[in-house]
Amino acid sequence: MSRRKEIVTILKDPQIGERVTVKGWVRAFRNNKFVALNDGSCFKTLQVVIDSDVISEDIIKRVGFHACIAVTGKLLESQGAGQAVELQADSIEILGETDLSTYPLQSKKQSMEFLREKAHLRMRTNTFSAVFRIRHAVAFAINKYFNDKGYYYLHTPIITGSDAEGAGEMFRVSTLDPKGAPIAEDGSIDWKQDFFGKQTNLTVSGQLQAEIGALALGKVYTFGPTFRAENSNTSRHLAEFWMIEPEVAFFDIFDDMDLAEDFVKYLINYCLDNYPDDLAFLDSRIEEMEKNMKKELRRPMGLIDTLKFVVENDFERITYTDAINLLRSSKPYKKGKFEYDVEWGIDLQSEHERWLVEKKFKKPVIVRDYPKDIKAFYMRMNDDDKTVAAMDVLFPGIGEVIGGSQREERLDKLTKRMQEMDIPEEELSWYLDLRKFGGTPHSGFGLGFERIILFITGMGNIRDVIPFPRTPGNAEF
Repeated sequence: MSRRKEIVTILKDPQIGERVTVKGWVRAFRNNKFVALNDGSCFKTLQVVIDSDVISEDIIKRVGFHACIAVTGKLLESQGAGQAVELQADSIEILGETDLSTYPLQSKKQSMEFLREKAHLRMRTNTFSAVFRIRHAVAFAINKYFNDKGYYYLHTPIITGSDAEGAGEMFRVSTLDPKGAPIAEDGSIDWKQDFFGKQTNLTVSGQLQAEIGALALGKVYTFGPTFRAENSNTSRHLAEFWMIEPEVAFFDIFDDMDLAEDFVKYLINYCLDNYPDDLAFLDSRIEEMEKNMKKELRRPMGLIDTLKFVVENDFERITYTDAINLLRSSKPYKKGKFEYDVEWGIDLQSEHERWLVEKKFKKPVIVRDYPKDIKAFYMRMNDDDKTVAAMDVLFPGIGEVIGGSQREERLDKLTKRMQEMDIPEEELSWYLDLRKFGGTPHSGFGLGFERIILFITGMGNIRDVIPFPRTPGNAEF
């Protein structure tokens, strides 16, 4: 058998009359004659035409839904609509059969909930193969963007002894026997006898360590897994997720906002330019889902139009105080439609963020200068002594996708905030050293990788944009 040729290569430049071998999975089989074959190299399928006078009946019977086959034949101009080229099969080898009597997937629409339970098979569907190609595209674009702009990729620890967010919702890492852990004199667990000689956890952020890199290399970024032991069983939360965290010396909050806007626009443009077939399918999928919905429940624009609108328009920029004033003067607030109250000092809820983006400005919004009491200790104090130089980027449909800040570079201000928030200085002495020895203003942000994938693909649940979701009560595979 001749060497395999990928379907993406064939469809980019079909050589009529060429004899090729392709291998892939059967997406559809019509009339015992027409096979839609996909090998994962692109969204499109290659039509394989089977002649029963050439291919034995026994082989044809085994060409079932999602069976894996190898086909050798000649490329011809297609006689049907929808494709320019088709493969006339000379021989077919069954690489892997599918027992349709027990195979859980069927060649018809199946619910996201059902497919989530079959995560080891769902990538074979059109929807999930498109989603995970887009996920790859965004991951590649992230590294390309920062590399092309002179940033250095920094690998920060997954196991850490610090809690960057101060939230305390962390997974513990330990080798101690839970049934017989050593006990200290005060009755607590003696963590000095643990593997690392102290209590350690899975990281919630690489930011603090990234600051070390930024204050030596100038511009760095992290891109890795982070973990949150938050018992939130929602469509927007995961226990294991990925974060992108650039950190830049000499940047203030306005530089930080400029970087965030340029960065997310680049990622979206990369997908629009390089994965049009996958996005077109996901766009049509949403249109099909919403066709019987009430108009007010449908998206104002299709997926591709939304993506183009985001990259073609400047993001609105407002202060937190502006946001609160706008929300309190809004019709939903006056009519009691918001579930959560609106007053200065609250942390904006998703319903508030989405009203600003989807109703008020109808485009992404960057909110800055949040109250210090709802933000982390490391954010730079503003002159009013009430707010910090923090910023969030809000997107339609999902709310916050980026959270960032200018970091507090003044040692006295930083130690005062740590004291106010009961953060022991000795645990972060190295972090304070960055201010004592050659410190400088610097800024950064965190982009939730799954959040931006959720937006670009138009999927409705964050569990559907990560291959193997980790959520409360679920750690399959």
